Amino acid sequence: MANHVVAEEGNGQRLDVYLAQIDPTFSRAQLKIHIEQGRVQVDDSIVTKAGYKLTAGQHITHDAPPLSSPEAKPEAIPLDIRYEDPWVIVINKAPGMVVHPAAGNRDGTLVNALLHHCPDLEGIGGVQRPGIVHRIDKDTSGLLVVAKTDVAHQGLIRQFKTRSLLRRYIAIVLGIRLAPQGEFVTLHGRHPHDRRRFTTRVSQGKPAVTHYEVLAESSLCTMVEVSLKTGRTHQIRVHFAEIGKPIVADTLYGTPPVNATVGAAGTEAAAIRKMARQALHAGVLGFTHPVTGQELLFVADLPQDMADLSRCLFGETGVNKVNNALNKWLIAEKT
Repeated sequence: MANHVVAEEGNGQRLDVYLAQIDPTFSRAQLKIHIEQGRVQVDDSIVTKAGYKLTAGQHITHDAPPLSSPEAKPEAIPLDIRYEDPWVIVINKAPGMVVHPAAGNRDGTLVNALLHHCPDLEGIGGVQRPGIVHRIDKDTSGLLVVAKTDVAHQGLIRQFKTRSLLRRYIAIVLGIRLAPQGEFVTLHGRHPHDRRRFTTRVSQGKPAVTHYEVLAESSLCTMVEVSLKTGRTHQIRVHFAEIGKPIVADTLYGTPPVNATVGAAGTEAAAIRKMARQALHAGVLGFTHPVTGQELLFVADLPQDMADLSRCLFGETGVNKVNNALNKWLIAEKT
């Protein structure tokens, strides 16, 4: 962590230019990335614009990443593989598994497991994230596609940029009386005071669009099917949290305590308190094969923890609604 006070000669300068002048450790391009990642604070606020104009006397805090990161190493970690050919592999990621190595998570990641399973993956798209074209959070379960060749990597990246993939999630949120269907259309950016979090309450940011449909409701919670038109970090979690209905057990975005102790609400509250991670699952993934052109569609049932919670909150009817919501995509593909 580096701290600087803006000198008189820095008055009116761009943030990235000034940092490059006073700290030659990083190039201006690297500093721009750090700024966009929310690693730089000016006074008490995170600044994510490299062109931010400084004023003499301001305090800059630069939370720089390590200068070099060790390459990910292969590890013999079991994978739930739903599809594989010479170009792509589709994984049903378990909750609790980080997608790629980063500070604090150097091993035990999906990338470590993939490098053991696919030794030729190394270098596809970069040494730290070989083959990775999209991510889901550590404590979100579900489907990801990984590229095994450069051609496949480039083709999948294009599909993400054009938003032509099909992605559907199942979420259980704390709160009831949601409209049967709805859409969030917001800006999305780093939280000004906590770089781990994102928020819609920004004056400048990237567009974020989330559609949901209610599947079931209990005394305390609502189960929704969610589709993304954009893929911002924590997008689903932010959108529901900021209308006061956070995803169950999402500690980062502030799931409030559930104190009910009697009746149906008491039973539900006990089940909610047992949930050890955010109740969010990437259940449907569809894309065009980047080499063969074949349309591919995959469905992953709820993992055991979310299935148990759903059964307690919504009964077998609710569980059946989840299964129907997921499997309707397979049925649609066959018709």
